[in-house]
Order: sequence, then structure tokens, then C-alpha cells
Amino acid sequence: MNIRKELENALGAAQHIQLNDLELDPLKIRAILINEAVPCDPSQDFYGRQDAAYLSTTIPLFQKAGFKVQSIQDILQLGIYITNAVKTPKTEYAIARSTIEDSLPYLEKELALFPNKKVIMLMGDVAKKAFNMITKKESKKNAVPAVSTYKLRSSEIYYNGIRIMPSYIMTGGNILIEKSKVEMASEDLAIMGRIIAQ
Repeated sequence: MNIRKELENALGAAQHIQLNDLELDPLKIRAILINEAVPCDPSQDFYGRQDAAYLSTTIPLFQKAGFKVQSIQDILQLGIYITNAVKTPKTEYAIARSTIEDSLPYLEKELALFPNKKVIMLMGDVAKKAFNMITKKESKKNAVPAVSTYKLRSSEIYYNGIRIMPSYIMTGGNILIEKSKVEMASEDLAIMGRIIAQ
């Protein structure tokens, strides 16, 4: 299945929306990581070039968590799919609610493509906000409490039988500065790995 084709067939193609042009077997995916937003240059995204900017922080984070990975293909082989909550590049430091809403139908449909998911990791506040917007439509309440990620990390959150794990953003310059968040995100990834291995 091609992710982009599936989403465009369901929702139509939008010129400004960037979707993962990727062939995979959706039945093999056990975990989904939702990052913040697509980069300005699609070749720098997770499924772009081998030396893409997004992979330059993601692969070391997985390695720190104990995964023996060298590429995005290695991550996919483990049953882990990575996507972005916002399908348009950031234009300002903060992402407006309306920008998240524009991408929401694509993210919602994308999550529904994977029937065997056990874990959804929300990598940063934008992912947390987007996921809550989806769940609020369905259940009239947030799946993830509106408190800091630091406080949520020790609690087990489930939505429709799927473990929801709020964590920290894994791309961009911030990750290089905030070493404590790198530590916590790698610990969260290790927990996710144990869950999907069961």
C-alpha cells in the first residue's frame, strides 16, 4: 500500500499538503510515532534522502533507546511507522490551531490505515494537541490530559485499547540543546519497543 495514494484517494490531493510517498504493508505496523510538522524540503523528511535532517536526530535517538537501526527502513522493519501531525511546513515558531486543523483529516485517516497498532507515540506538544483534537471529535474528551508531558510519562494512557505515549519532539535543533528531553524520549522509545515486542 502507498500511504500518499491511500490518503489522496480518500481525501483528495492538496497542493500544500505533504504526505509520505511510501510503500509498506500496513498489517506489519505495531507502533506509530507522530512528530510535529513536515520540513520545508520534503527530501529532509523521514522518508526523504538517506541523510535527511529528520533522520539525523531520529536514528541516534532510536540507537540510544537500544534499537539496532541504521536507516528508516530498519525502523519500518521493526513495525514502527513515523509521520508528522502537521502536513504543511512551519512558517512561524508556534503552530496555529488552524494549521493543525488543516492537516487533521489526513492524520486521522493515516492512523486508521494501521489495524494492528499497539502504541501511538506523541512526539511533542503539537502531536499531543492534534491527537486530542481527533479523539475529542469521537469521544467528546481529550485522550491525553492537558498537563505537561513530564507529569504524564509515568502514567499509562489508553485510547480504544491502544497505548498512547506522550513524549518529546525528535527533530530540529531543540533536541540537540535539551539533553534531558533526549534522555526521556529515548527511555519512552525503549518502553514502546518492549510493548510491541509482546
